[in-house]
Amino acid sequence: MTKVKNYIIQFHPIVWVLLIGTVLTRGSAFMTLPFLSIYLSRQMDLSPIIIGLTVGMSPLMATVGGFIGGHLSDRFGRKPVMLTALVTLAFVYFGFTMAASQGWFIVLNALNGLCTSFFEPTSQALMADLTDKNKRMKVYSLRYTAINIGASVGPLLGAYLANSSAKLSFAITGLTYLLYGIVLSVFMKKLVISKEDTIKKVVSFAGAFRILKTDKALRNLIIGIILINIGYVQIDSNLPQVLEVTLENGVAIFSVLLTINAVMVVFLQMPLSHLAERFSLLQAMSAGSLFMAAGLIGFSFVNGWLTAILAMVLLTIGEIFIFPSNSMMMDELAPEHMRGTYFGASQFRKIGNFLGPIIGGYLLSHFHSQIMFWVIAILSFGSIIFFIAGNRSYLKARISSSEKVM
Repeated sequence: MTKVKNYIIQFHPIVWVLLIGTVLTRGSAFMTLPFLSIYLSRQMDLSPIIIGLTVGMSPLMATVGGFIGGHLSDRFGRKPVMLTALVTLAFVYFGFTMAASQGWFIVLNALNGLCTSFFEPTSQALMADLTDKNKRMKVYSLRYTAINIGASVGPLLGAYLANSSAKLSFAITGLTYLLYGIVLSVFMKKLVISKEDTIKKVVSFAGAFRILKTDKALRNLIIGIILINIGYVQIDSNLPQVLEVTLENGVAIFSVLLTINAVMVVFLQMPLSHLAERFSLLQAMSAGSLFMAAGLIGFSFVNGWLTAILAMVLLTIGEIFIFPSNSMMMDELAPEHMRGTYFGASQFRKIGNFLGPIIGGYLLSHFHSQIMFWVIAILSFGSIIFFIAGNRSYLKARISSSEKVM
């Protein structure tokens, strides 16, 4: 009992509120958004193109919104950005229950992507603000675990509600975001953050953009993660198509693979992150790239349950190593007064989520699936080049800064 208490008190109470809120809101979101296309098809009788446009608005807005939201949190504080985003998200989901035209669904899902991209980097920045540097890797690992707990439970509830009461799932999600906002507001009233240093160093939006343009380490890190996401997004986009065509029970195997992925992350995230702490962030991210590329190559040889599961295990280990390490690397790069901006800039990684299905789909339609997986694996493995380049730029900047101080 003492060990549990000591583990809990090592993190700020608001960090735990954010982690619990992540489980609940991600679970609610995964209960609704994966089934949005089904709802639009059944209830609205929309064409596949309009459905694709509607669903695609969320990640498209998230790509650019993260940088804006993160910078606003640096200028005006974490609290107003986070609470505004949560309340707006609540009304977005309530809006889904009442929307009666395709235009409203497009607008609402665009707002969903924008507000989510405002909230996520800001909440990560706040976690870093409230956590000692030597414990931040644990926090990022816990956050990633929380995301996957929600991702493993949400779709199960969503599959049931999609066939019984889809509007109820939207209402539950909206209520979850609203309650999250209220609880977070109560806790943040007790939080006092000194703004003295921030005010002295506040940077305009144009100034922040110029800094990001000149930060080679950040630019290389983002490019590397884009390449990783191009590979990772194949799980949701092209892998199910390949399994359905090549295996007799491909749909069943795909469902099991998603479960294995979520369960592995939940149970192995902390042990593997603890192992990764013994190495540098560059080594952890390079290992993640290697495992992810191996998993993608493994999928090119899938001929049944065993090979499919082995490939997913390899890819998931890569995922566990790389994504929390990426958050920690972003934390290392960010100046104290621009932490929100840097975490917001990390949302540009979602360009990979946009390009991945297109590149994989093109390769799949013109070549054998084996070639598609190999090309995507090479792209993902190529991320190591950018991670190394980014690490070199970071070290050079630190040496230069130290020389100036001396």
